Amino acid sequence: MVKAEELVLPSVAALAPYEPGKPVEEVERELGIKNAVKLASNENPVGPSPLAVKALSEALSGLNRYPDGGGYYLRQRLATHHAIGVDEIFLGDGSCEILNLLAQLFLRPGLNAVVSEHSFVIYRLAVAATGAGIKTVPLNGLTLDLEAIGGAIDEHTRIVFLGNPNNPTGTIYRRAAWEKFLRRVPAATVIAADEAYFEFVRDADYPDSMRYHDGERILVTLRTFSKIFGLAGLRAGYAVARKDVVAMLNHVRQPFNVSSLAQAAVLAAMDDREHVRKTLEVNAAGVAYLEREFRRLGVGFAPTQANFVLAEVGDGRTVFDQLLRSGVIVRPMDSYGLPRHVRISVGLEEENRRLIEALEAALKRR
Repeated sequence: MVKAEELVLPSVAALAPYEPGKPVEEVERELGIKNAVKLASNENPVGPSPLAVKALSEALSGLNRYPDGGGYYLRQRLATHHAIGVDEIFLGDGSCEILNLLAQLFLRPGLNAVVSEHSFVIYRLAVAATGAGIKTVPLNGLTLDLEAIGGAIDEHTRIVFLGNPNNPTGTIYRRAAWEKFLRRVPAATVIAADEAYFEFVRDADYPDSMRYHDGERILVTLRTFSKIFGLAGLRAGYAVARKDVVAMLNHVRQPFNVSSLAQAAVLAAMDDREHVRKTLEVNAAGVAYLEREFRRLGVGFAPTQANFVLAEVGDGRTVFDQLLRSGVIVRPMDSYGLPRHVRISVGLEEENRRLIEALEAALKRR
């Protein structure tokens, strides 16, 4: 019998599957517990926008029809929001689809992409599927090192993947480093600025990549509706790029890649300022509480600008298992090369308190 791994690229056969956060239902079933708290997947604890839920309900009667494959109304809305042309916007089945399409477009064996150590694992998965090489640059104090990333670019580099804020550290690079980096990136290198957590940033020195689209450099800004709008279950994101880049992305995307329900919900959610305000308020209060409690417990953490905190707890996998038995689901970081850490999503007040109580008990057992 021919094994499947013998028929695929060695870079793909060597991959470990993406490990998502455990669903609440699975944990409760496995451990025989109730009322588990999920703080593992950087989801919005406030829930989806009520306006989006209403729009979804109204859209259900049209499920017998295919979606608008071009996403006309949503692209128009985004174009108005960003004051750019409609043909500079590409819609995706979540930003993960766009990351994969960028790799599919621009990479092949003999070329390479530059990624940072301890960054979103999808970057590596997307690159490996193309057979291209991967150049990994260490972080500098749990922050992307743009100086070192720029130095790693060579004549074969076609994409640089940058998470800002970075997942799983929650840290950001700042304006001066970003602008210096832009000046040294070759014209043939695509800069993929993954800004899934953009709305949560509080630092005034954050460089919003949307302001750096000059029609010359190949800069792709990625945003998502999964986080701030609470629509992770619908899978919707978008990219902003030059018209020719958007055209090429449309060449390789699947038809009807963004569902009619997702389009309806996103259009409604974008008008729900109260939901966004409440989400940011809950997140800011949760970050302040968790960081204060981590200091009390002597737990190291990265200064976050996102809706999660990376905490250094010793043996991350052991602490993850102990928290799981207490009905609190976090994310172990050994698969990210951070075995001493767990990533904790910011939850509602009571969820955050349960996390701290369970963590304190786990740390006492060390």
